[in-house]
Amino acid sequence: MMIRWLLLCLLGVGVAHAADMTVLRYVDQDPGGEPYLTRILITQDYLRMDSGEDEGDFFLLDRRQRKLINVMHERGLAMVFLPGPLPPRPADWNPRLDTRPAAPGTERFRLSMGGVVCSEGVAAHRAAPEAARAMAEMKSVLASMQYRVWKESPPELQHDCDLVNLVWDSGTTLKLGLPLEEREFTGRSRKFESETRQPLQPGLFRLPDGMASINAPS
Repeated sequence: MMIRWLLLCLLGVGVAHAADMTVLRYVDQDPGGEPYLTRILITQDYLRMDSGEDEGDFFLLDRRQRKLINVMHERGLAMVFLPGPLPPRPADWNPRLDTRPAAPGTERFRLSMGGVVCSEGVAAHRAAPEAARAMAEMKSVLASMQYRVWKESPPELQHDCDLVNLVWDSGTTLKLGLPLEEREFTGRSRKFESETRQPLQPGLFRLPDGMASINAPS
């Protein structure tokens, strides 16, 4: 019932205009941690992800330049992430995506590798499609960095599901639509809370004046 109500709200918002921004709110939770709010703002040119505070730290994706910037106010620093090359998928790389209908306009998905469920949840087909695309673009920019982190990790911490969720198949479930629920094999979870359209606030998509920026290690 809750998913159906959320879907009706999403589909009833209407078509965004150029002077609008989509505002998504999720409740995220890391294993062993307390739930926390994640706010995602989307325009045709940008995606901003933060904790819901206009003056706090944030990630800013320039969708046209395919550049992601992590703004850290306390350090007075903006870390810039650029997409890089990825090695080819192994010949036996065969993740499996299973879906089945859920509430009207949604479907339940399960993405697995080698019999292990890497992520599962519920996606809404027609809800905020531009937001789903922007979220996939952000994952794509980070894929090469995520691969490097995986490769430099101790063997006991190298899990194929990390490569599924963060590298080679990072946008697979987002192609199904906007995530309403998601749980990863690590125990990390995300649950949709709300979606609204608000007047565009250009200042939220700019770097603070005078902030130094450096490129993240490649």
